[in-house]
Amino acid sequence: MSSSYFPGVSGVTVVTQKPPVVTVRKGETATMDCNLGTVENSAARWYKQVPGGVPQYVLFRYNGDNRVFYGSGFSSPKFTSNHQSKSDYRLIINNVEDADSAVYYCQTHDGTKLIVTDGDLATPAVTLFPPSTEDLKSSRATLVCLASNLSQRSKGLADVSWMSNGESVTEDVSTSPAEQQPDKTFKISSYLTIQTAEWDKDVVFTCKVSLGSTFSEKEIRKTSCSL
Repeated sequence: MSSSYFPGVSGVTVVTQKPPVVTVRKGETATMDCNLGTVENSAARWYKQVPGGVPQYVLFRYNGDNRVFYGSGFSSPKFTSNHQSKSDYRLIINNVEDADSAVYYCQTHDGTKLIVTDGDLATPAVTLFPPSTEDLKSSRATLVCLASNLSQRSKGLADVSWMSNGESVTEDVSTSPAEQQPDKTFKISSYLTIQTAEWDKDVVFTCKVSLGSTFSEKEIRKTSCSL
């Protein structure tokens, strides 16, 4: 995604959002938080992006006098925002419906995925593939995590995360957009590039796929594979 969609993002300031995935039922209220890091006396800009679409400007919340400016097609009381401090902002979406399922960004590339559903979501199926024999001949190798059985209601808005010996890994990770299958479910592929030496040391790698509170994870290590 191009950073040109998100004006005002500093290359130094770290903007964080939580949680990574929110799952709510139709008619409920969804909330997501944004921390602007070292930015104070500023404002939060929220964007919405549906799978396969371009970001839409939702609202601009100014800290100084609590003004809120809305993008086309968005208004109060459906969409509102408040702030807990000069750098902490919250987006609130009331009476959610199917059309609200999307990724919501607060001036950052790491958005919050909102899934609106009228029932429980199926547990994702996770398959973890070891590096290929050819890969292991070089200094770096790639693990592949395939998430499937993502229901049509989820719109493929799953969060994929990696761990190495129980520690979160964010570098050298590449995750593809969700792809809808002929049966209407979605699948996502995620890739983690590692040092071949780590594989030889029998480091345990974990891929976790989350749909709100529903998740599935798989582990892999050299001694568990027959290459």
